[in-house]
Amino acid sequence: MDWFKSWFDSPYYHLLYKHRNDAEAKVFLDTIINFLEPPGNSNMLDQACGKGRHAKYLNSLGFDVTGIDLSKQSIADCKKFENEHLEFYVHDMRRIFRTNYFNLVFNIFTSIGYFRHDHDQQLAVDSAAIALKKSGKYIIDFMNVVKVLRELKKEETKTVDSISFDIHKKVEHGFIIKKIQFTDSGRNYEFEEVVQAITLKDFERYFQHAGLTIKNIFGNYTLDKFDEQRSERLIIIAEKK
Repeated sequence: MDWFKSWFDSPYYHLLYKHRNDAEAKVFLDTIINFLEPPGNSNMLDQACGKGRHAKYLNSLGFDVTGIDLSKQSIADCKKFENEHLEFYVHDMRRIFRTNYFNLVFNIFTSIGYFRHDHDQQLAVDSAAIALKKSGKYIIDFMNVVKVLRELKKEETKTVDSISFDIHKKVEHGFIIKKIQFTDSGRNYEFEEVVQAITLKDFERYFQHAGLTIKNIFGNYTLDKFDEQRSERLIIIAEKK
């Protein structure tokens, strides 16, 4: 079974990553929107939307937003916030979701690279391209693999709400593998995250195949220039031809 189908539906996933900064996410989205200046009636798609924090915020800015994710539990939670201009669906981003419909498609916070085969990462990019209108933009926010691999911490322990998560990381066959072990209420748990170490050259290949042209490359959430050795993130804006 694909690791993300069980881990993303687990309450422990949301517990471990609850520190994710909503304020930082809002600053990033505000910055992207100010940079791109999409029309007020734009339709936007959030691939792998999780619990919908990005989709909900984009909707609060006045846009029509759709969020898709494989996690049934996350989408069930998201649906509580649906309105006339905000909707959520359980959907695999490798499969086509609407055609020539969206002005912007977002894939944020390392939400690609989950699949075991490079072909599947390509399918996720292809489906985004198909969903975009002509001249629509695809925004991908991924980790800067070069920096991550250089600074990889093989073992660490994070304690959240009295639960100690033992985390072990390694690189194998082009994937960053994170094993997460912990005990709660006398029961032992183990989950795994497996993310392909996708480089800028890989993304360039994906985009070319999908008919997307890279317009901008940034290295952080304030849209500073990308530096392969120093940047925390790899943020790419590509346009549908």
